[in-house]
Amino acid sequence: MPNLTSQMEAVCRRFEELSIRLNQPETAADPAQLRRLMQEYHEAQPVVDAYHALTTAQDHLAQAKALLEGDEPLDADFKAMVQQELSEKSQDVAELENNLKILLLPKDANDEKSVIMEIRAGAGGEEAALFAHSLVRMYTMYVQSRGWEMELLNLNETELGGTKEAVFAVNGRGAYNRLKYESGVHRVQRVPETETQGRIHTSTATVAVMPQAEEVDFALDMKDLRIDTFRSSGAGGQHINKTSSAIRVTHIPTGTVVERQNERSQFQNKDKALEILRSRLLAQKQKEQQDAINADRAGQVGTGDRSEKIRTYNFPQDRCTDHRIGLTVHNLDKIMDGDLDDIIDALATREQAERLQKLNA
Repeated sequence: MPNLTSQMEAVCRRFEELSIRLNQPETAADPAQLRRLMQEYHEAQPVVDAYHALTTAQDHLAQAKALLEGDEPLDADFKAMVQQELSEKSQDVAELENNLKILLLPKDANDEKSVIMEIRAGAGGEEAALFAHSLVRMYTMYVQSRGWEMELLNLNETELGGTKEAVFAVNGRGAYNRLKYESGVHRVQRVPETETQGRIHTSTATVAVMPQAEEVDFALDMKDLRIDTFRSSGAGGQHINKTSSAIRVTHIPTGTVVERQNERSQFQNKDKALEILRSRLLAQKQKEQQDAINADRAGQVGTGDRSEKIRTYNFPQDRCTDHRIGLTVHNLDKIMDGDLDDIIDALATREQAERLQKLNA
């Protein structure tokens, strides 16, 4: 507790300093500095509020202890009431202290970033593509519910309306913080629309979530790139553009390939393709670093390993199971309509608990 107290005293001093600086005319005259200080202020406020709640609870606990241990004799009923309050306040202090420790955990540097999401059909043929289309719809509705913006970057559809591949940007503060748990293999068990005999099929789709990389995050050496142009095409191979505006960028050292054809302009497609490539390479680099750090850690939540089956959507039983934490929820229709917060909250809580346990070890 002494370390926590000294740490919180420093946070409170910084919070007071931010309050003063935000009210100074020179700060208001510098939009970039104002934005940076406001962000720091808003990030510190929940921590300061939690600390004040903890100190208030500690004061109440101390008062209850003083009553119980005082020289004045207490009648039996009043003593029982004070003992009950002492028990409740002890529990409150423990919970508030734990919550404060969670708030003080180091933040993921990417948490506030926007993301690039990639959804691809996996095993299961046309049904896998239809499931991938359902996932695109699910995430579109979730993004809308959070007030973020979605920008479609690349789409490859099947003739029956399925999705072979969808790449899109989700622009909004904290998008990576919520969506990072979605990386992995998603499995569906349902009767496909294409199935005439009512048999349940199992199909998969993969989801990759990457923080959007700026040029300052990951610099591309143009000498490492091969850029090809080709004609854009839609489902069934029909040409939707008679000019060679589509772009294929290959990162030669890693063999990573990005195609982009949604824009009419070759230059726009090139810019978007480089943005996707930069994010993929940054995510790969960060994953390699994280794997090295966590080589001896088992049961990791949200690794982003795309060979990992993370969730099953079982339509006949109206249930969704997240295998990483053993959570099963029902009302699958609501989940497919983008109601993902309960699952994501549970994953975030589990990750925080694991990090806190590691910190206390």
